[in-house]
Amino acid sequence: MIKKKKLGEILIQMGKITEKELVQALAKQKGDKRLGVVLKEMNLVTEEDVMAALELQLGIPRVNLRKFIIDSEVVKMIPESMAKRHKLIPIKLKDDVLTVAMVDPVDVMALDDVKAHTDCEMKPLIASEKEIKYAIDQYYGSEEVVNEFVEDITSRVQNEENEEVEINRLRQLVEEAPVVKLVNNIIEEGIQLKASDVHIEPQEEIIRVRYRVDGVLHNEMNIPRHTHSALVSRIKIMAGLDIAKRRVPQDGRIELDLKNRKVDLRVSVLPTIKGEKVVIRILDKSSLRLDLKQLGFLDEQKNLFKGLINQPYGMILLTGPTGSGKTTTLYSALSSLNSEKQNIITVEDPVEYRLEGINQVQTNPKSGLTFANGLRSILRQDPDIIMVGEIRDRETAEIAIHAALTGHLVLSTLHTNQAAGALTRLVNMGVEPFLVASSVLGVVAQRLLRKLCNECKVIKKLTVEINLIGGEDEFFGPGGCRFCNDTGYRERTAIHEILEVDSELEKLIMDNTSVSEMEQLAREKGLITLEDSGLMKVKRGVTSLEEAMRVTKVRIEKQE
Repeated sequence: MIKKKKLGEILIQMGKITEKELVQALAKQKGDKRLGVVLKEMNLVTEEDVMAALELQLGIPRVNLRKFIIDSEVVKMIPESMAKRHKLIPIKLKDDVLTVAMVDPVDVMALDDVKAHTDCEMKPLIASEKEIKYAIDQYYGSEEVVNEFVEDITSRVQNEENEEVEINRLRQLVEEAPVVKLVNNIIEEGIQLKASDVHIEPQEEIIRVRYRVDGVLHNEMNIPRHTHSALVSRIKIMAGLDIAKRRVPQDGRIELDLKNRKVDLRVSVLPTIKGEKVVIRILDKSSLRLDLKQLGFLDEQKNLFKGLINQPYGMILLTGPTGSGKTTTLYSALSSLNSEKQNIITVEDPVEYRLEGINQVQTNPKSGLTFANGLRSILRQDPDIIMVGEIRDRETAEIAIHAALTGHLVLSTLHTNQAAGALTRLVNMGVEPFLVASSVLGVVAQRLLRKLCNECKVIKKLTVEINLIGGEDEFFGPGGCRFCNDTGYRERTAIHEILEVDSELEKLIMDNTSVSEMEQLAREKGLITLEDSGLMKVKRGVTSLEEAMRVTKVRIEKQE
């Protein structure tokens, strides 16, 4: 039988302490005090060092609780007092096996206590004391905040018979501690999880709070239904909206400075049959990466894109659905072109991120500042490079094309599925085909897909034949581990299709040719389609085949 190494021996092998220091620590160790605690008190090791050594000694994996999304229903399985007493928190339940993050994963009394309370088998993982405390404060703290808020609202908000009286009561209520703490807690949780959106949705008996992380929604919190008015009203006031208007959509903005991080929140309120639904888009400036190298371009695509944006004049269009990263790509292009020698002006709806050195204009249709009017004014400001947030109508399209033909580089977006579709969309808007052909330099179609977690991705064998892949039958797929919350995916990357408009394509545009014929010509000349780009990332182990198929609708054929 192999003798298990002691913690002190492992720390010596890791080079964290010397034999002399270990002897000193053992001399100071008294009673039930753990050696790791003594070494930390002597400032010989860090908590990270002890955790790494414990992982090697016990063969029990560690978990990073700051990157782990815990279902609120799992947290409720044990009381906060038990979690604090044993320095642990439940993080996952599957097939009657409860996974528990613990400071001391071999604390038999703690494991027996939790097992007796939950009637589940225990699966312990190692977590630092600091992270356990953080998780307890985050999850149980949220419950305390919710309970305090519910009790406060229940005792003070009565029937909505007199709407004017209720509005006055709400104006007072939303400035007081419980509702303020709850809204702050919801927003901070979204930022901590690196969510792109927070959904606050009224149901029949509850308010559901969900977070979109890496493109997927996760349910995090359920709040009693009768607290809805106070919760939504607080968010409205923060966003500068009218709390008395409940039957019309409203949009607003909140600027926060959280722990030296600048965060912009876009608030959308939509009346539904069950009440007002709120979606908060989180724009965290600290997480914005404006580097062309980090956008996910394949090498050949990156060189082509750089060539397009460095042209002195002409139009470059980005296409893709909402949430496909078009704005980030545009901002990255502007950031790479930004210099003291260039006058760069944008007109956007809304201005999502503020870029130093670039003149950004926010549209305001109520005051007459539309994309078209803003663009006209920009042309009188001696611009070199213009970015139009979106081309939505013929007027904006014609002004943008005129700018591109008169010595300006114009970047903009359109909502089409394929790159070639943007060219025909302009024609369908009423722009003359010869103007489209002579002004557009290229079109970039873009999508976002989830990246495989590098800690747990596994090799999978194909059971189908994919015509666009050259013969391989084994690729990486999602596994599931503590780093990715058992999803198999962490973060996202972009895939692209870049269509360069050359003389042959210009002729097809002027002949008002169909999208399929344009695509056929482009493929013959080596176009890397969205499907190609996705499958190349499958081959390189960046993403899974299932994810590429989901995003690009790759067609598969069963083997004969």
